[in-house]
Amino acid sequence: MPIEPGQTAPDFELSDQHGQTVRLADFAGRRNVVLVFYPLAFSGVCRGELVALREAAPDLVNDRVQLLTVSVDSMFAHRVWAEQESLEFPLLSDFWPHGGVARSYGVFDDARGVAVRATFVIDTGGAVRWRVVNPISEARDVDDYRKALCELA
Repeated sequence: MPIEPGQTAPDFELSDQHGQTVRLADFAGRRNVVLVFYPLAFSGVCRGELVALREAAPDLVNDRVQLLTVSVDSMFAHRVWAEQESLEFPLLSDFWPHGGVARSYGVFDDARGVAVRATFVIDTGGAVRWRVVNPISEARDVDDYRKALCELA
């Protein structure tokens, strides 16, 4: 069952596409976080979603907000994909333990071995303030993230 709004977001520590460690706790008290889980790099719907995030980056990456994306792909796959698609925000690898962070958020699809399409907006105090969970085949709308962030102001 996915983490609900009002609950504390599980902390995590994952590597980004450059091998840098990123912790949710690093943003506590400083920035809200838009945490985006997606199934796999190099897939059609995921590409569309992450390109939309790239285009929306000015709204999602600033002194108040940090965008973090997570999939079970390796750091190396993320690096190639980030370069190919000009993705500059962190692509975090939930590779090992396989899907551990997605599981802690309740959004891991055991049958497929990947995260479902889930997004959590986490406030500076570490509480989930908004979430959306879609089936793997259904893309999310970035405008919904903007609306959720406006409600935090």
